[in-house]
Amino acid sequence: MADTSLWQTYRASLAGAIYTDLTHPFHPGQPHFPSFPDEERKLFFDFDKGDGFQVHHYGFVGQWGTHVDPPVHFIKGGRTLDQIPVEQMLLPLVVLDISARVAADADATPTLDDVTAWEKRNGRIPEKSFVALRTDWSKRWPDDTRFYNRGNDNVSHCPGWTKPVLTELFEKRDITAVGHEQIDTDPGIATSAGDYSLEHYVLSLDRWQIEVMANLDQVPEAGALIMVSWPKAKGGSGFPARAVAIHR
Repeated sequence: MADTSLWQTYRASLAGAIYTDLTHPFHPGQPHFPSFPDEERKLFFDFDKGDGFQVHHYGFVGQWGTHVDPPVHFIKGGRTLDQIPVEQMLLPLVVLDISARVAADADATPTLDDVTAWEKRNGRIPEKSFVALRTDWSKRWPDDTRFYNRGNDNVSHCPGWTKPVLTELFEKRDITAVGHEQIDTDPGIATSAGDYSLEHYVLSLDRWQIEVMANLDQVPEAGALIMVSWPKAKGGSGFPARAVAIHR
């Protein structure tokens, strides 16, 4: 007889859970890295043209909207999209919440005290987990002006990660991946100066990340799972992704 224990787990636990979409819908005209072209979308077949079905042609860069960055995005010879194992697409979800500080200071970043405080409330951050940085920056999407938040000097003021926190998470907690609501791993002040060293650091560890996440304010800081997926583009260096939190 087949082992149906996972079906029983689903019926007992997951069927009654809440599923929160952590993904922005992507479309032409949304905020994107200035050097990237806008999305091009065409209707090849459409009902209004008398066709019996609808087919779109999509043209966009891999780092578009809510998307995955595999190691090869910054690291020559690094793992590509199709080389990330599917076992890493369902992970425990940890949410580090610095949204209150960001509301008062757009340049706010997490500290080791945030990690310590989280662990005092919830226990040690589990190995092989996904840690998301909640800033509530996603509420500015898709307003390009508010999302990049540039000053008169054209410097972007938006939150990001810090090296001490990323080092603690990856090298001492052995997490699998990180995610964030802003468009870059590094804070806006850094990226405005051409500094993407934190993103390089994450990908240099052979880890991956999800950028431009949404709705982290609707997810508990501990106890949830995250399910992520993306197309299996051979040799791919990035692609729009779907991220979903499963929680109570």
